[in-house]
Amino acid sequence: MLEYEGVQYKGFRNIYNEEGEATGFQVGIRMIGYRGAWLSEFRFGYIEVDGEKFLADRCTFVVSGVEYTYEETFNLGRVKWPLNEAMIVRVQKPGGLAQGSHTVSALYGQVASYVPFGSGELDINQKPGGHGHSESFGYTREMIIV
Repeated sequence: MLEYEGVQYKGFRNIYNEEGEATGFQVGIRMIGYRGAWLSEFRFGYIEVDGEKFLADRCTFVVSGVEYTYEETFNLGRVKWPLNEAMIVRVQKPGGLAQGSHTVSALYGQVASYVPFGSGELDINQKPGGHGHSESFGYTREMIIV
């Protein structure tokens, strides 16, 4: 079951390689809306942790158990991000995150044919919770790595 907030507690953790070294972290996000989104409509701004922004070039996106780069999502017009499923954003960060509390923000959204303005790109300088684009979502939440 998904939590109400856009940034999900469930799944927030460090990612480790086969040697047991932390290579990054992951965080779940949910699509807020009345329907799921085709991945070709998905737009990503950033994940921010404790003031450090991670853009799409350091992230991969897992939907229904399949991992994609951001560039790959643009051509996935037949793959849908279900409304009742969190997307896992995997972020490359050598050493991962330290144990303890972190302020985690996410800026993401979708382009929609019924919104006739905007380039479809998100302003990475936009603060979560801002409304620079009607189709973008921004959320901030305190999270804990154990």
